[in-house]
Amino acid sequence: MKPRAALTAGPGVLWLALFLLLPLLCVAAISFMTRGDAGDVQGNFTLENYKRLLGFGLLGFEPLYPQILLRSFVVGFATAALCVLAALPMAFFIAGLPARWKNLALILVVIPFWTNLLVRTYAWQLLLGPETPLSKLAAAAGVIAPGDGLYPSMAAVMIGMVCDFLPFMVLPLYASVEKLDWTLAEAAADLGADKWNVFRHALLPQILPGLAAGFLLVFLPATGQFVIPDLLGGAKTMMLGNAIQQQFGPARDWPFGSAIAMTALALVLLGLWLHARAARDREVEAIV
Repeated sequence: MKPRAALTAGPGVLWLALFLLLPLLCVAAISFMTRGDAGDVQGNFTLENYKRLLGFGLLGFEPLYPQILLRSFVVGFATAALCVLAALPMAFFIAGLPARWKNLALILVVIPFWTNLLVRTYAWQLLLGPETPLSKLAAAAGVIAPGDGLYPSMAAVMIGMVCDFLPFMVLPLYASVEKLDWTLAEAAADLGADKWNVFRHALLPQILPGLAAGFLLVFLPATGQFVIPDLLGGAKTMMLGNAIQQQFGPARDWPFGSAIAMTALALVLLGLWLHARAARDREVEAIV
């Protein structure tokens, strides 16, 4: 690194080292320590926190935390999959609008971010409560008992998660759809391909980078979400984020909370590595 570049990058590197790397190393170190009787952190090195997270405790195998891990993955994957189903037609619709309307459509997509997440979540509590139109519609369809509300329930959690993370899927997909080479689709149609095969063989490979990026942007934060499951699930839907908050809060078990946090971070890094590897493989295939 050149001296001038090192001088200009120095404050940023120092900031990251002090407020990101150093706290992260502290959390990693605490995850290998033990909790004292008074909730303090003791410096005895142990792997028990990670074993406990995998379900192996003093009383034998306890599936609570493996179930939380599995539930977090399932909810994160389901959220990402539902966002894909909702975002695909939306991205194609926006890309097909006249130029003067595209910016307005994109603004409408990101407008929810202008409101605090807590406010949006509390609004869903009102919309999904008993005697609301959505709950009455669900009761008429036999999903819930008459007089009950969709909130609190896993359905309410999924509705809140999809509405919260949908823009993270729409924007990357739109960026890919906007650059589509439609001549490939026309060529596939001329060769006798139906609409599904045109999409599968001519369009999907072109939007795959945006689809992968959007899926990653939704899946990873949805896996660690805790506000929406806590408020819309009635504190009955425990996920990784809720487990971390509980250990650093009421339980006062910082070592175990740090172990959960480091595991969640490892999963995030694994997802980013897989995405980077897949992107690199696509670039190699394009060159070849």
